[in-house]
Order: sequence, then C-alpha cells, then structure tokens
Amino acid sequence: MVEVYRSSSIEWKPSPVVALATSADDSQVAAARDDGSLEIWLVSPGSVGWHCQLTIHGDSNSGVSSLVWCRFGSTGLPAGRLFSSSIDGSVSEWDLFDLKQKIALDSIGVSIWQMAVAPNISSPRHTMVEPLPIENGHATDKFDNDDDHETSESEDDNDLVELHGQPVIENTLVALACDDGSVRIYSITDSDKLTYVKLLTRVSGRALSVTWSPDGNLIYSGSSDGFIRCWDTKLGHEIYRITVGLGGSVNIPDLCTWSLLALRCGTLVSADSTGSVQFWDSQHGTLLQAHSCHKGDVTALAADPSHNRVFSAGSDGQVILYKLSNDTVGSGDDNSSAVVMKRWVYVGYVRAHTHDVNALTVAVPISREDLLPEEKVKRVRGREKPIDFSYHNWAHLGVPMLISAGDDTKLFAYSAKEFTKFSPHDICPTPQRVPVQLVLNTVFDQTPLLLVQASYWLDIVRVRVKSGAIPGMGSGPSVGLTKTDLLARVKSKATRKIICSSISTSGLFFAYSDHVKPSLFELKRSEGGKNELTVNKRHLPSNLPFAHSMVFSFDSSRLIIAGHDRRIYVVDVGSAELVHTFTPCRSEHDEELPPSEPPITKMIISSDGQWLAAINCFGDIYVFNLEIQRQHWFISRLDGASVTAGGFTPRCSNVLIISTSSNQVYAFDVEAKQLGEWSMRHTFVLPRRYQDFPGEVIGLSFPPSSNSSSVIIYSSRAMCLIDFGLPVDRDDDGDLVNGHDPPLKKSQNSPISGRLKRKLKGQELETKHSSKKNFEFCGFRDPVLFVGHLSKNSVLIIDKPWMQVVKSFDTAPVHRHIFGT
Repeated sequence: MVEVYRSSSIEWKPSPVVALATSADDSQVAAARDDGSLEIWLVSPGSVGWHCQLTIHGDSNSGVSSLVWCRFGSTGLPAGRLFSSSIDGSVSEWDLFDLKQKIALDSIGVSIWQMAVAPNISSPRHTMVEPLPIENGHATDKFDNDDDHETSESEDDNDLVELHGQPVIENTLVALACDDGSVRIYSITDSDKLTYVKLLTRVSGRALSVTWSPDGNLIYSGSSDGFIRCWDTKLGHEIYRITVGLGGSVNIPDLCTWSLLALRCGTLVSADSTGSVQFWDSQHGTLLQAHSCHKGDVTALAADPSHNRVFSAGSDGQVILYKLSNDTVGSGDDNSSAVVMKRWVYVGYVRAHTHDVNALTVAVPISREDLLPEEKVKRVRGREKPIDFSYHNWAHLGVPMLISAGDDTKLFAYSAKEFTKFSPHDICPTPQRVPVQLVLNTVFDQTPLLLVQASYWLDIVRVRVKSGAIPGMGSGPSVGLTKTDLLARVKSKATRKIICSSISTSGLFFAYSDHVKPSLFELKRSEGGKNELTVNKRHLPSNLPFAHSMVFSFDSSRLIIAGHDRRIYVVDVGSAELVHTFTPCRSEHDEELPPSEPPITKMIISSDGQWLAAINCFGDIYVFNLEIQRQHWFISRLDGASVTAGGFTPRCSNVLIISTSSNQVYAFDVEAKQLGEWSMRHTFVLPRRYQDFPGEVIGLSFPPSSNSSSVIIYSSRAMCLIDFGLPVDRDDDGDLVNGHDPPLKKSQNSPISGRLKRKLKGQELETKHSSKKNFEFCGFRDPVLFVGHLSKNSVLIIDKPWMQVVKSFDTAPVHRHIFGT
C-alpha cells in the first residue's frame, strides 16, 4: 500500500481569460489571458483529447482585448493566422510555429476595443448538409430555466447548416473599433505588417464593438454613446444609426454596446451595458425583439453555424440561449390567411461560471472521437457518487459546441443544440497549472526539495513529512500532511515572465529562462545558519538563446537547453562551456541542415545519462544518444495526439514511457528503436477503466528504486498505478483503445514490424487468464498540481482547494441571492 502525503501550501493564481477565437478549420480554440499569455486548445469530441497544445507567453502589459483568426496567407496552416488587438493600441500576430508574439501594427495611440475580420466572399461554394444527430443521454436538472419563457430546444427548427466555402482571396480586411470613436480598416497581406486602408468618420464616445455584414459590404459599429451605426465599407459613409436604449425608444448617453453579431438571415444582434440583448432588422435598423434576461453588462455574443441559435454572456455569470422560432399568426380556422412570423425567443440559461463571462466562441470538432461501448456498464453502489461524464452524450464529431471563458479562469464547453439538457464540460480543471519539480536525496542532508515556478519568480521549498494521518481522499489511501519551508526565492530580472525552469537531482543547481536569456544559479549553505541556503548566480555561455524547455543531466554536470531557435544546447555547468549543439531532424541526413522542426517544449533524460528524449509541441519525439552526441531515433506523433507526459524508467534506462493527450500509454525500447515488450503486449488492449480516465494525463512518477516496475500516471482529478511487471486485467472483450481501433496498427510509420504484430496476438492470450489486478485508481478531492514519489512506498500530492484559488482572484464572484434569507 502506497502512503500518500499531501500539501496545499503552493501559491496558485491563474489569470482570467479575456478573449476566445476559433480557428478557420474549427480544430483549435485560442484563449488569451489577462497576463499576456495565449493558449491553443485542441477541440475534441470525446471525453479525452481536450489538450492545451501550445502556450505562448506574450507581453503582459499590452492588454489583449480581442482575438481573430484569418484564413488569408496561411499556406500550409489550415488553422489560419491568429491576430489580437490590445488596449495599448497595437495589433499582434501570434506565430504558432516559432511560439512568439509579433507586432503587426504598432500602437495607433488609442486603445483598440475590438477587431473583426471581413468574410471571405470570392466564389463561395454553398452546400446544404444535415447536422450529425446527437444521441440523448441522461438529462440534468442542475440548471434553472424560466418556465414562462422557455421554448423547447428539441423542436424542429430547420437546422440545416449552410457551409460556405472560404477560398483564399487577394487580401483580407480587418476593422478595428478604437477608443477615439473611429473605426479603422487595415489590410492583411503576406507581409508581417498590416496595411492601412481607410478611417471611418469619428463619432462621439468610444467605438467598443465592430462586425461585418455576411457579404462584407457593410460594417456595424457599437459605441459608448448609445448608438449602433451602419457603414458602407467602400464609400466610408454612415448609412443609418440605431438608438439602442430601452428597445430603441430612448437614448441613454452612457449606454455601451459591448458586442455585435450580424447573421446570414439579415438580423443584427446587439449586447449592451443595460443587460439587454436586442435583435434588429439589419436592412432598416428596426427592432425585432428585445430580451433583458441578464442582470448586468452583456459582453459577449456567439452564434452556431446554422445562425438559428444565438448565445449571450456577461457579468452575471450566465450563458443564455436564444433561438429563431417560427410562429404562425392566422385568423380563425382559415389556414389560407395564416402568416409565419419568425421570432427570436429566450430558451434558457446555464450558469457554470462563478465570475464574469468575458468571451464566447463556437467550435466544431473535426478529430476522431471516442466511441462508447454499446453495453451498459454496471454501476457499483457506494457512499460517493461516481463521476458522470455527460459530455459523452452530446459531444460528437461535426456537432457544434459552445465554449465560454471568463474571470474565473475556466473554460467550459456546452452542447450548442441541446444547451440546457447537459452539464457543461470543464475543459481545464487546473488552469495555468504551476510547474513543480521534486528532487530527492539532495546534498543538503538528503532533504527533498521542490522547485516551484511562478510567473515571475522561482521558489526552492524544503519538504518535511509530518507524523500522523488525516482522513483520506474518498475511497483512496489515508493521507498524511507535509510541512514545507521556503528556502529561497529568485525573482526574474525586470519582471520578465519565466518560460521554463529545472533543478538538478543533487539540488545544487537550478536554472530558468525568460524571453531574453537563460540563467543558472547555485544553492549553497549559508555560513550563518545550518538550515539556511544562499543563492549564487553562475555564468552561462554568451549568446545562448532563450529556452522553451531545459533539463539537467542525472549527474548534475550538464544543463541541456531547448532554444527558441529550435536547436538543443548542451552546456557544461562547471566550466560554463558549450559542449555540443543538436539540431532535431526526422532523418539522419538532415542533421546538417538548418532547423526546420517545431520548437521543443519537453525534454526527458535517462538516469544513466545516455538518452535524451526531446518532444515538440505537436507530439513528435527525437531521441538523442548523449554518449556519442548524435540523434538516435525519430518517433512521429502517436495516434495524431500530443505528448502530455513522459519519463525513462529507473529499472531500465532504455525504456521510455509516453502518455498522450488521448490518454494512451506507450513503452518504447529506445535502444532497439521499437515498442517495448510491455507495449507489444498491452498498448492496444488497455482496460476500459483506464480509457475512461477522468481528465487529461498531466504527469507521471516512478518510484526511486531500480527494482520497481511501476509508475503513477495522474491527471488533475485522479491517479492510476500501473505495474509493468503485472499482466493487464482486461475488463472488456473488444480490442479497442478509447473505443476505436489503435491507429498504430494501421500506421505506415509504426515502429511495430509484421513479426512483432504476430507476436503481439499470441501474447494477448496470456493476460486473459490472470486474476491479478492492475491499473488501480485513486480519485482526488481537490484539483492536483503535482504528484511525485518521496520513496518507493510514499507519494507527495500537491493540490489546492478550488475555493482557496477563487478567493485569491482580483475580482469577486457573482453575487447569488440565497432564497429564504
């Protein structure tokens, strides 16, 4: 039985999400946070697969106000080009290959509140397709709906989706809503800079929102003076204006129109600071319907691909659905006089967020989904309610989903069609998880040390196990407390954001990199006290690039840096000399060519110091032999997924364990350049209970023993103990991995030969007759940031109650009235 020790002392304060945008091919969602960082999330139709593929640390002082994806000039990049506007008046392009923020428009001197890209309208191809059916599962009654207003979502509302082809045109225009009351129009070209086109007439107040008509001939802008204006994009003239306040009857001087949406049916939707969402006839500027269901500012709007459903969100934490409904108006029994009237009706709301909702977007999963087994799973009665993943019931390939984000730092996904019937899916239970590294048996009296990476500083923390125990985590093992002591804190220079860090296994050295350069430090005992440590800065070779990842060799003699220039640098810590430079490549004859592979974002080193596994942001693995200083092997991305965690086993330094964003586990024999013995037996027949692993795997930990054959694989919600020495207990009869045929079997680049496949079939039969259990699970009560072994039979879990995290936010939660008080 593994002893578990728990600590919640680490600081964790994620940053609010201020903007969302969906890529041109609907495969990715970009999320901009208030601290200047940008995350790229892969859209998944299954319970696993949602994965933060990229994180780019941008300028924390610019203040991103909106995000847009542009299809133009994205040759070879189906997702398109990503741009952001900022409160400082600049526009940036986010390079998703080199992982950096580039200025596309220098500051114009006034804040940019919103930007909108013109639709691509050259030779569109129109196709009418029936949306994929959604299977109804267990409905939830968690969410309150207004019975007086609610309209059924399941009724026939002509949900044919019109797909508009968007070919690349000569240029793409982008409109900027500026603080000086103007709307500026720029052109996006093949160059790195935006080209000025024209300036629409300045108006009183600030221009806060902007959108284009579906045909690209008109621009609608909303301002802080209570008006919506319609502009001719070619002439730059104002065509008409709409008075927004109180259904368009009275002008309120300080009324702010925060968001606008132009639909293909000719309806213009506005969201304002009075809590109103209003639907207008865009041709005449007349009011169709007005809804005042929000209890605060409405800051975001989104529509599903059919443009028959509109979603709104704002400062009250609600996300509300409105639907286009056909009402028949007639006289008596004479059907000939009946007239069909289209109306936008309130359907219901969901409140998943505790704080303001700042952004909405709609995405359509295009990747492979996890198929559920048809047979029913027998539920075991217990004191605790099992985790119910209703996400399985509505998230399917090609079916639109809504994503929301806000000040509570969370991202949630909803069914766009059956919005109020299912619980929203928490995409990131641990937003901006704090990077933590644990080292044992350090030179400081064998004391375990933690390296904790915050945004602008590093903490060196001593871990002490306290005697006694406290109640455990549900059905898991009993939990003991640990005491942590802060030994040292090193702040980054000039408050530059820290990108990556590492500590040596001896505890003597640690390093970090910001956007300028890497830095190396040495820990020493202070002369004044036995338990006090001092930090001395060490030299590194000049002209080293800043790093996306770094790791120390197992003997602490070398620091390995994955530079932003896509090269890997090996530095001797003692002499501060550059020993070798690797250029990751896909084949041996490419080693002398300039770097062309994506940036390395993870590195793993073996305990004997021979092997280095470098992993790029898309999931490709490069294995280097550090003894002969050559690249040894290239492993293309596994089942098309990203790598979430990995490590070399202490028992055999040649075995590399890899976990992917689809919650697959692979064991590679890197010396033999093939799947290891365990994977040849079990990778394609993992137990179903592991396929339903709650949350994405974020890390793994090996016991510090050369005799151990086990590993703990964990997500923020649970951990699983896998013993590679035990047979896998298959609790199902289908040879499925996460419900589908294993892609490695069909891959031409698979490291499995035909002979090994035949061997695999024979070995699978051996596991069926074993009664031993493997893949034991333990659920977590609170979100977990890190799990690591303190000894062969004890584990340290670093978690944080979410309510403690919420209390650290700069903004207060949305007030909810408790009835009866």
